[in-house]
Amino acid sequence: MELEKNKRAERNKKLFTIYLVIVLLFVSFIIGLYFGRSKYVQNNLAKSNGINIENKYSDNSGNVDFQLFWDVWNIVESDFIKDIDYQKMLYGSISGMLSSLGDPYTTFMDPELSKEFEEEIEGTFDGIGAEIGIKKEKLTIIAPLQSSPAEEAGLKAKDIILKIDDEETSNMSLIEAVSKIRGEKGTQVKLTITRNGFDKAKEVTITRDTIEVKSVKSEIIKKDGKRIAHIEILYFGDDTARSFKDKVTNLLSQSFDYLIIDVRNNTGGYLKSSIDVASEFIAKGDVVVYESFSDGRKNVLKAKNGSRLKNIPTVVLVNEGSASASEILAGALRDNRNVKLIGKKTYGKGSVQELKKFGDGSSMRISIAEWLTPSEKNINGEGLEPDIDIDLTDEDYNNDKDPQLDKAIEELLK
Repeated sequence: MELEKNKRAERNKKLFTIYLVIVLLFVSFIIGLYFGRSKYVQNNLAKSNGINIENKYSDNSGNVDFQLFWDVWNIVESDFIKDIDYQKMLYGSISGMLSSLGDPYTTFMDPELSKEFEEEIEGTFDGIGAEIGIKKEKLTIIAPLQSSPAEEAGLKAKDIILKIDDEETSNMSLIEAVSKIRGEKGTQVKLTITRNGFDKAKEVTITRDTIEVKSVKSEIIKKDGKRIAHIEILYFGDDTARSFKDKVTNLLSQSFDYLIIDVRNNTGGYLKSSIDVASEFIAKGDVVVYESFSDGRKNVLKAKNGSRLKNIPTVVLVNEGSASASEILAGALRDNRNVKLIGKKTYGKGSVQELKKFGDGSSMRISIAEWLTPSEKNINGEGLEPDIDIDLTDEDYNNDKDPQLDKAIEELLK
């Protein structure tokens, strides 16, 4: 009898233990839901939509409470009145995170924008053919591309875009503005712009087209019995260094006395391309540019083999639309060879971006360093001041005059 009693007590004890474990697990699950999802729920959030989101914490995040993010996400998921596009919400979260850094060049691109960016740097895309940026917190035309719908419509460097199709641009990110201006060939976009000299804002309707841009153009200008090679570099893409070297080879076979490098309205591109081009002008091992990192490190990038143009008298044409990689080239030539810059003060983009690609086709550009000229001048937000300051006015433009190019020729021949 006593033995049976002990067995019954032992069985009840086991049952109670199992019951207690079940209750504790249930309570833990409820607490996890209440305080922003258990790890199981987070790792399987929106699984039915094919999305897997993990709540990972970084040792560098300080005292930031990521619980707030999950609280907001949970409220949206449970209470929002309309259907939710979880992928779009995730992309929006990432875009907002990068936007909060206050750097217009650190941006997230969804797969569609990422594809457009790659097409643009390769020289073929649908749009109006203008590079835009954020300057003094305003959406600004950095430069219209040559023979593009934007140029034909009369857009110019430093034009401020107030509206895109009647939508105010004051609170738009750069990526958002680009996506609204871009579009399929044959479609139209209306821009409301203002510029110095305008009495009031002007509406410009532009028909989008496929933009195919050759990154390098060249010609021989004959003046006073001399032959002057004029090489325009329109952007620094994948093929720019190769195209530039081919142009140089062809020009050298014809022979010339002087050289004008024209990077007006060149909004930049790949750092490597600018270094390869600069290597044709300066000795191997000369500094082209420094990369300065936030931890105080400096990375020196030097000229490679080339130097075929090292002894040819050269000037560089620049203007407000000369930015990034074109400023690197101009700075390297001036600091290493005392080459004169002629035109207007450059744009002043002195940061280096790295492109990160993700498995779903999206990507991000992140500013990883500032770059300095060989004399260690930081031009970010300042630009390069020309040695000879000369303008190209609207009147000049409309009458097919180019006083900046004329001044470059004059300077070489004197």
